[in-house]
Amino acid sequence: MSTKKGWSGRYFEDFEVGDTYFHPMGRTVLSADNSWFTLLTQAQSPVHFDHYYASQTEFKRPLVNSTFIVALVTGQSVTDLSQNVFANLGWDEVRLPAPVFEGDTIYSKSDVLELKSSQSRPNVGIVKVLTQGYNQDGKVVLTFKRSMMVYRKGQGPSIPRPEIQA
Repeated sequence: MSTKKGWSGRYFEDFEVGDTYFHPMGRTVLSADNSWFTLLTQAQSPVHFDHYYASQTEFKRPLVNSTFIVALVTGQSVTDLSQNVFANLGWDEVRLPAPVFEGDTIYSKSDVLELKSSQSRPNVGIVKVLTQGYNQDGKVVLTFKRSMMVYRKGQGPSIPRPEIQA
């Protein structure tokens, strides 16, 4: 038997404008996710954690905290886009075209829009993507453009792996 190297992510040179990545992991949003995230971030709108209050709104149920969805979809994209990130530069044009409810399952995809060399750091390049989050019905619930500095091959830190002792 041979040892197989695990996925170590893409480097700047691995991206091409026009590439589309369907990120592999979906995630069902639980009531606990919504309540905890809302309370941990002190975004204390009762529409996110008070079911009785939310039942009196036009949606008749709690809305999922939108910043949780931004964080979730960003996290879903890491394995394809930013596992070798030097730094995130920003999220632009964040749009929330449809609500997310507890029990919805969120999936995501990203399209590479632009690649350019960094003027200040020769060991990284700048990758700009358009990312969409969508629910189990295929309805888009989030879009944003994200820019990040990604290491060039052989220019980033390595992940140390200790030897296993028998």
